[in-house]
Amino acid sequence: MSFFHQAKKHSFVGVAASLGQSLILGGLVLLSAEPCPAPDLKLPSELKLPSFPGVFKKNGNELEETTHAPTGPGGMCVLPSGEYVISCHQFFNHQYRVMMLDKQNKWVPFPNAEMNTPDSGYPVVLDSVLGVTCDSRGIVWMLDNGRRSDTPPKLVAWDTKRGQLHQIIVINPQALAPTSFLKNLVLDPEAPLIYITDPADGISSAIVVVDIETNLARRVLEGHTSTTMDPSLDLELDGRPVEVRRPDGHIATPLTGVSPIAIDRKGEFLYYGPRNGSSLFKIETSLLRRLDIAPNVLESQVDGVSPKPICDSMSIDSKGRIYFGDISRGSLDYVSPDDDYLNLRLLLVDPRVSWPGGLLIAPDGNLHFFSNQLHRTPFFNGGKDVSSPPFPIFKARPLPSSRFGF
Repeated sequence: MSFFHQAKKHSFVGVAASLGQSLILGGLVLLSAEPCPAPDLKLPSELKLPSFPGVFKKNGNELEETTHAPTGPGGMCVLPSGEYVISCHQFFNHQYRVMMLDKQNKWVPFPNAEMNTPDSGYPVVLDSVLGVTCDSRGIVWMLDNGRRSDTPPKLVAWDTKRGQLHQIIVINPQALAPTSFLKNLVLDPEAPLIYITDPADGISSAIVVVDIETNLARRVLEGHTSTTMDPSLDLELDGRPVEVRRPDGHIATPLTGVSPIAIDRKGEFLYYGPRNGSSLFKIETSLLRRLDIAPNVLESQVDGVSPKPICDSMSIDSKGRIYFGDISRGSLDYVSPDDDYLNLRLLLVDPRVSWPGGLLIAPDGNLHFFSNQLHRTPFFNGGKDVSSPPFPIFKARPLPSSRFGF
C-alpha cells in the first residue's frame, strides 16, 4: 500500500497563503478556517485504506481512577519505579511545566522547582513541555516546544536514578517551520533517535527526527498526506465545534496535523497520523535512520495501516494491537492484526473521560491515560476557563493475549 504523494511542496505554500491572515495567540500561530482552495491531496488508486466501520464494544473492562492531576496534563510517562510524571499543558497556564506524583502521593515539580521557574537562574529552565517519555533506565525525556515565551524548542533529559541532568538538545532551526508546535515524541529502541510530531498549522505538518548522539535534527514528510489534517474532518465536543474564534471574528482550527505517534517493540515501524484524520500510517524506521534518501523516495514508502479516530495519543502492545485515545467519543479504541487492522473497535467508554491523552502501556502492563478537558481551556473559549476539575488519570487492562475478548 505504498504511495507517492504527488503534490509538490510549493503547492502547500500557496495553500497557506490562501488561508489569509494569521494570528499568534499564546505563541501559537492560528490560521483562519475560512473557505479556501484545498490542496490536491488525492491519493493514487493503489492506496487502499480501509473504510471507517462501525464501532464494537468489548465488555467487562473496568476503568480505574488511579489519581487526579493538579491541572490538565499535556503528556505523561510512568517511571520504572511506578511514579507518574506529567507535563502541565500550557493552555492551562499552570505554575509548573512538569510534575511528578511522588511516593508520598503528592504532586511536586519535576525534576525540581528551579527548572520549572522562569528567571530562577538555573542552568536550564523549562518553558512549555508537552511530550514526555521515559526509557528503561529511568531517563525522562521532556519535549519543550518553547511556545510560552517563544524560546528555541529543546529536548531535556533527566536521569531519575542519578538525580541529575542527562542531556539537552536544542532543536536546530532548519528542522522547524514558522508555525512549528512540537507536541509528542517516541524513542527508537534500536537507534539513538527520537521521533517528534509537529502538527504546525495542519498543512506544513511534519515528523522531526533527532539524533541524540550528534544533536542534529531533520524535518521529514512535511506537507505529506500522512501528516496533514483532513479539512473535511471536524472535532465536536460538548455539542459544539472545537475551534478558536479570533478577535477579528474569524475561526481557527489549531493543532490538527500529525500528533499521535508510537513505535513497535522491535523498533521496526513508526506509526503516526494527523489528529484530525481518519487513517493511521506507518514507515520503516530503517528509512528514517538514513540520511541519503530523497524526500520523494521517503514519501513513497509510507503505508496506510488502519482507520483511526480523532486522537492525540496511541500505544502498541506486544501483540501488535494499537490503542487510541478517542477524543470525539471519550473512549479507548483499538485495531488488531487479528483482522488485518480492518476494524476500529471499542475497548471502553466512560462519561468521566473528556479529551483522553497520554495513552501508554506502563511497566505494570496496564493502559494508563488521562482526561484533560483541553477543549474547555481559555484558549478555546475566548480567554475563559470552563474546565471542571478534577483531571483524573486512569488505568485499564489491555486486551487479553487471545483473540478478540468479546
